[in-house]
Amino acid sequence: MSLHGGASNLSLTQQATVCHTILREVFGYPEFRGPQQAIIEHVAGGGDALVLMPTGGGKSLCYQIPALARQRAGQGVTIVISPLIALMHDQVGALAEAGVSAAFLNSSLSGEEAALVEKRLLRGDITLLYAAPERLTTPRFLAQLDALFERGGLALFAIDEAHCVSQWGHDFRPEYRALTVLHERFGTVPRIALTATADTLTRADIIERLQLQAARLFVSSFDRPNIRYTIVEKKDATQQLMRFISQEHTGDAGIVYCQSRRRVEEVAQLLCDEGIDALPYHAGLDGRVRQANQDRFLRSEGIVMVATIAFGMGIDKPDVRFVAHLDMPKNIEGYYQETGRAGRDGAAADAWMCYGLQDVVNQRRMIDESPAGEEFKQGLRGKLDALLGLAEATDCRRVRLLAYFGEASQPCGNCDNCLQPPDVWDGTDAARKLLSTVYRVQQMGGISYGAGHIMDILRGKVTDKVTQRGHERLSTFGIGAELTEVQLRGVLRQLIAIGAVAVDAEAFNTLQLTDASRAVLKGEVAVRLRQSVSTPGQRKLKSKRGTAAAPLPATLDADGQSRYLALKAWRAEVAREHNLPAYVIFHDATLLAIAELAPHSLDELQGVSGIGAKKLEAYGQEVLRVVVAA
Repeated sequence: MSLHGGASNLSLTQQATVCHTILREVFGYPEFRGPQQAIIEHVAGGGDALVLMPTGGGKSLCYQIPALARQRAGQGVTIVISPLIALMHDQVGALAEAGVSAAFLNSSLSGEEAALVEKRLLRGDITLLYAAPERLTTPRFLAQLDALFERGGLALFAIDEAHCVSQWGHDFRPEYRALTVLHERFGTVPRIALTATADTLTRADIIERLQLQAARLFVSSFDRPNIRYTIVEKKDATQQLMRFISQEHTGDAGIVYCQSRRRVEEVAQLLCDEGIDALPYHAGLDGRVRQANQDRFLRSEGIVMVATIAFGMGIDKPDVRFVAHLDMPKNIEGYYQETGRAGRDGAAADAWMCYGLQDVVNQRRMIDESPAGEEFKQGLRGKLDALLGLAEATDCRRVRLLAYFGEASQPCGNCDNCLQPPDVWDGTDAARKLLSTVYRVQQMGGISYGAGHIMDILRGKVTDKVTQRGHERLSTFGIGAELTEVQLRGVLRQLIAIGAVAVDAEAFNTLQLTDASRAVLKGEVAVRLRQSVSTPGQRKLKSKRGTAAAPLPATLDADGQSRYLALKAWRAEVAREHNLPAYVIFHDATLLAIAELAPHSLDELQGVSGIGAKKLEAYGQEVLRVVVAA
């Protein structure tokens, strides 16, 4: 454990008491969750930490409470490094609602506004200051930090989204590399780095790049048991998505990820045409439109955001009921980070993805054509293979997902494979036939062909292209007549993923044999595949929960539901007045608890989770009025 100078003189017991008091009085929670207490007490006492905690696990409290504890002990301001303007705004707004002095410095402020924040910072009037990594390393800001440091006014550095520092991470940002200046220049100030996703390789890179070798590592369970994982083979992706939303998530808030900006626009419009309230989000949109769409998604109910991966990091909206991928992500870290935006409130949510052969081809091509070194590209291929393994898996998806992050688990009973185990077939012989066909076609004319033509030969289809080239005379013509095109595409996906087939993008996506083809042809590598299950109406999951979100909490009686609806309407009005998302005022769980309790006094209301002293003072009487009037 690394302890820094200037730490509190309080005993460990006193430190723990202070942290628990802040949790209860400021944030209104009776108890810590999971490893929060150990992390918070360690950092409040001056220790460095690297925290891996899933989205929705309460990461922000892991630095906000130490910031308050150290500020109360006279140790100054906490600097929070965050890459997102929207997240800074909402975090600062949430802290203000809790009675905490917080501010941000980013490009959304005018010069005059930024100067006022800087004056407050130097006066010691701010407990937490949020700043982007590129601002933190400017000479002006470093000079201000130097001035604070010299008089003992820096309490803590919190580096959020720490995976951005790693080249192996799914969201690498070069400006995070410059954060080594924190250790080099302010070595006695403790640091906490936090992320929701990092495999072993990324963790090691974070530790090295941020010089956290002496930091204590806290790794929470990566499991999000309330999320149901479903992955289907792509047929007609848009129609599959429409069915998924209409059958399971009508009226729910959700996020749909697409790979290209054009696809985002198309899908958003198609959803709107079907009566679904959808908005597009990608880097090519006008900045004001993009911000307006994000604000509406955060502040309204039932909006579906169709986006590229430019959207989502730091999105705290708790009631996202589904995340859908219309294209396969690059790796499991990206997939886990994006799906983790569903169900942050702990209620049932879905992570749904459809993928196909072209997804695999596109991802492999992007890696192969990258200007990066071969060792780095090999690492990316390994990450893609792991994701494809998850997609093609016939066993529990959650077990596979958690195993990727080094966590052992048991079958979950809440993924598509657990709810209805898929049929499996041995595709080894089919793979050998497919590779043999590719080889014989190349031998015959010295020319390579695409997947469709190879499959036509293998299945014995007499097409104009086959007969014009004389490919009906090949010894492999028709030897796979018993195989469907769907089966062969599954085989080809696996062969491309393991590198036994290469796709030449510059030659019209033609198939090429590789050195790895030989082991498959010799039968040394087995290819086992799941039967196709994505045909419309072919099967439905035996879900443990209803397919549509309940319009009102089932735990409430009729009077309780009236109170709940009245409280939500009041909260929406307050949120609009404060220009904040509704959940920043009170989470749904807090409103539900109030509706169940039907309090008649501030003393009764005080015990409700999520109501701290400042919120009780600001909203207590109004909440009681709404409850009585409902």
